[in-house]
Amino acid sequence: MKNYLQRMGRSIQLPVSVLPAAALLVGIGHWLPQKWAVAQFLQSGGNAILNNLAVLFAVGLALGMSKDKDGASALAGLVAYLVPSFVLAPKQVADLFKIKESAVDPAFAAIPNNVFIGIIGGLIAAAMYNRFHNTKLPMALSFFSGKRSVPIVTSVVMLLVSVLLLFVWPPVYTALIIFGKFIVGLGAIGAGLFGFFNRLLIPTGLHHALNQVFWFNAAGINDIGNFWASKGTKGVTGMYLAGFFPVMMFGLPAGAYAMYRNALPERKKETASLLLAGAFASFFTGVTEPLEFSFMFVAWPLYVLHAVLMGLSMWFAALMHWTAGFTFSGGLVDYVLSLRVPIANMPLMLLVQGLIFAAIYFFTFDFAIKKFNLMTPGREPIEVDEAMSIDFDEDDDKFMITAKKVYAGLGGYKNIKVVDNCTTRLRMQLVDSSTIDIPLLKSASAGVNVLDKTNVHIVIGTEVQFVADALSKLFEAKAPISKVESSNDIKEDTENVVSNGAITLLNSVSLGRLEKLEDVPDQTFSQKMLGDGFAIIPDENKVYSPVDGVITSIFPTKHAFGITTDSGLEILIHIGVDTVNLNGEPFDAVAQEGQQVKSGDLLVNVDFDAIKAADKKIDTIVIITNMDLVAELDFSDASGLVDKETKILKVTNK
Repeated sequence: MKNYLQRMGRSIQLPVSVLPAAALLVGIGHWLPQKWAVAQFLQSGGNAILNNLAVLFAVGLALGMSKDKDGASALAGLVAYLVPSFVLAPKQVADLFKIKESAVDPAFAAIPNNVFIGIIGGLIAAAMYNRFHNTKLPMALSFFSGKRSVPIVTSVVMLLVSVLLLFVWPPVYTALIIFGKFIVGLGAIGAGLFGFFNRLLIPTGLHHALNQVFWFNAAGINDIGNFWASKGTKGVTGMYLAGFFPVMMFGLPAGAYAMYRNALPERKKETASLLLAGAFASFFTGVTEPLEFSFMFVAWPLYVLHAVLMGLSMWFAALMHWTAGFTFSGGLVDYVLSLRVPIANMPLMLLVQGLIFAAIYFFTFDFAIKKFNLMTPGREPIEVDEAMSIDFDEDDDKFMITAKKVYAGLGGYKNIKVVDNCTTRLRMQLVDSSTIDIPLLKSASAGVNVLDKTNVHIVIGTEVQFVADALSKLFEAKAPISKVESSNDIKEDTENVVSNGAITLLNSVSLGRLEKLEDVPDQTFSQKMLGDGFAIIPDENKVYSPVDGVITSIFPTKHAFGITTDSGLEILIHIGVDTVNLNGEPFDAVAQEGQQVKSGDLLVNVDFDAIKAADKKIDTIVIITNMDLVAELDFSDASGLVDKETKILKVTNK
């Protein structure tokens, strides 16, 4: 169901992308003097789209939800909308029941251009296409085989749906009218409930029925008509309109910014284009569909939150008797026009309320998206082209082979959201960590640490950056999973020259207290996933080289150094725990990559107080990452306070 809704959300973005253009045409038309022909022309152009939303949704969903996005599915979507829209129109219903058109239930007048009908039609058309587009009929009917059969089947199915709606639709529509009349008597609370249900019913299209009760004369309220005619009580007339302005002009654009902030880095550009256009349309014209439909189905809890906030805005504006009105929607154009209407009451305070609601929308949206991992625009999985394939190549180095094993173990592109790394670990953000292949991942790494539902750390070692780069290439190429080879096929690195039987002495890296590796508050190190060694809790703001060798790597954030000795040992000095998140601020590197160093040479000045202030541990770890070269480890009897001259460990090569 979740995947179906995500596909539905992505498909809806196709018709949604048309709406900002329509909103701008209408908005500009409203700004111009209404006597100008060009103003009416622009508004007509925009309304041509806005008044046919149901058709756009039917065609867009049918196309997007079909297996191969063929034009035949779009044609079926159009058929799926046209059938109930015509069959259930008042004139046809009157003919069916042999009654006068004036006696037909008013509910059927709401069927044409109903978004709910368009969505249902589009989904049914896509289902019919996916089921019947390969259907083979007998020779005499072969012309109608395959894709040509889809619109025919769809029309029959939609006739059956129309029969169901013939009896279901009127009571549903009538119930909304009765409910609307009831909450009129609740004052500000009623305004809040109206705002909540107005948003909540948008996916069904039934909000139009609710609007009839409050905005027009279906129940005697006529809030729009009375406001622009300045009839009624100042501070009361317009109470079912005013609360829309803070949300449409400020709240939703702020929510759009929160969604942009949470989009995946590689998708921010495309996400920005969609959300920026939607935010501008919402602010300027009050047309919110481009934003709302972008997350309505793919992140429905966020949409429920939006409905609640709309209700709160409507309630508060009505409670304070701040009123303004609109004829089209609650955007800047209508707001400015309504300022000069005599019955408007303290309308400028709606701008203050809008700023407050902007903050509320941003922080609540941001929290909800992160807390519940909601698939807002830019965070949802991208469809993978199944025709693509990757194979192991003779030119694949050991990093690419490892990356391919990790990629397959994680479930491929569909399960990966973000590829990141620190000094020794791949820090992966996934769609679902419960689906990963841990044995396969362990065959390519030193260890796997599943943190929660979406985060996994994979311990690679000091060469993690090269594996991360290779993994990013697979991820960005949206490569499908390929069958991985045995780990024995990884190419040997012949560049390291190993001295058999050589002895290497490792000293302390700072003045401080010696700590066993098992006591380090990080299981990657304490469980010796990367190798064996020791740790120092420093009492001075300097870290020195523990050994003679060449600095082969300095992590960009300067919290970790790799040194290779003449005998081929690879030594990692990792300063602090989880200090990669400090972005290098407490570290002032003195040594440089490629530099030859001696034991006791200064590597980096460190502000350990700043690390503590950031609530990070300062344990500084020294480990041998290529333990396969080690024949014997001999720890000294040193304990307690040590300095850079103190011998800690003697290593004998194989």
